[in-house]
Amino acid sequence: MISQTGIAANVSETIQSALDYYGYKEEELIPILTRVNRDLGFLPQEALAEISSALKMPKSKVKSVASFYHMLSTKPLGRHVIKFCENAPCHVAGGREVWLALQEATNLQSGETSPDGKWSLITTSCLGLCAVGPVMLIDGDVYGNLTVEKIPEILGRYE
Repeated sequence: MISQTGIAANVSETIQSALDYYGYKEEELIPILTRVNRDLGFLPQEALAEISSALKMPKSKVKSVASFYHMLSTKPLGRHVIKFCENAPCHVAGGREVWLALQEATNLQSGETSPDGKWSLITTSCLGLCAVGPVMLIDGDVYGNLTVEKIPEILGRYE
C-alpha cells in the first residue's frame, strides 16, 4: 500500500510534468487535466487544487471543467471502463435493451463503479459510430452492432 505521502508526491510529480509540458497557461487547462487524468487514472481533489494554484485560476473553474468533460473523472474508476452511447441512433437500433443487459451484467447504474473496482459503467453521448450502433467502448476497445446476447461474451474478455 502506498502511503498518503507517496500519493501526494505522485500527484505533485504528475502535475509538474504536465505543467512543464504545456506551460502555466489557462488556455492549456484541458490538456493539463487530460494528461493528469490519464496518468493518475482520475483527478483527485488535491490535484485540482494544485492545478488551480499553479494556473492562478479559481478552484471552482478548474473543478467545473474537470466535471464537465466525460473524458475526465473526478473519482477513481474501475480497472475496466465501459462507455455506452445513449444517443438516438443507438437507442433506435436497440440500445435500450443492450443498456439494460449491461446494467444487469455489471449490477451498476450509470456513473457507478463496482465495489471490487473491476467495472465502471458510464453513459456518454455520441461516439461517432452511429452506423454500427448500439455501440460501446471498453478501455478504448470498440464494440458495435451490439445485442443483448453479445454482452456476456464481450464482458468475459475482461476477466
